[in-house]
Amino acid sequence: MKPIFAIIAAGAALGFAAAIPDPVKPDPNMENPIPVLDTVFIEDMTWIEVRDAMKSGKDTVIVATGGVEQNGPYLVTGKHNVVLKGTTRAIANQLGNALVAPIIGFVPEGDIDPPSLHMHYPGTISVTEETYRALVTDVCSSLKQHGFKNIVLIGDSGGNQEGLKDVAAKLNAAWDGGATKVHYIAEYYDFPAVDAFLEKNGIEQTPEGWHDDFGMTATMMAVDRHSVRTDQRIEAGKASINGVELEPIKETIKWGRKVINFRARKTVAAVKKAIGS
Repeated sequence: MKPIFAIIAAGAALGFAAAIPDPVKPDPNMENPIPVLDTVFIEDMTWIEVRDAMKSGKDTVIVATGGVEQNGPYLVTGKHNVVLKGTTRAIANQLGNALVAPIIGFVPEGDIDPPSLHMHYPGTISVTEETYRALVTDVCSSLKQHGFKNIVLIGDSGGNQEGLKDVAAKLNAAWDGGATKVHYIAEYYDFPAVDAFLEKNGIEQTPEGWHDDFGMTATMMAVDRHSVRTDQRIEAGKASINGVELEPIKETIKWGRKVINFRARKTVAAVKKAIGS
């Protein structure tokens, strides 16, 4: 007997593959055969866990855009994506009825050829504004198809904002009268508020000219201390940013968690206001 995939391939060549059922398609109503993993990240969930989470009331999904770019001599190129791992988790947990879509890591970072902005630095990956907006649109459309009622758009980089705002407006116009709404939350991207929060709590910075600051470094350390090269900086005597010492490390990580919670609370308030309106 020929394997089923060989039969399908042969049928496709004859033009009647559509009549053969998909051998790997499971019953969409099947019960979960294993215990549920406790996470809000869709990419870390099985499709059954996503389905059941939605049935239990998680009708909101966060779509976040980060980037891959130069961030000075100490921070990894995926800085914004690292930050979003921490902030989106906190936002989803504080909302209580939300999941987090896979973080969109490719955004406009400058012209590719000839290069501009971050594209002057190796490791940066850029896409056109059209590609970026099309990608966000398709992600949102996929989530709408699955039945999410509220799609929350946030961006951790300045160049991400206008595209998100435009996509939200166009999708809401196209889906007018439907069950799904898209909410662009500008309040998430408010780094002056973060700086004011830190200064109010005694953290005063003197900019050194890097694409970096204490709030960003502390946040990243709270997610992954290696993403800011903590150990290497200590060894090289470079464990500071903008005049603020990173040691003791445990204290900086605490600051990072405070920043994450500050940004999450601000964002959650804006989300609830947007959904309520």
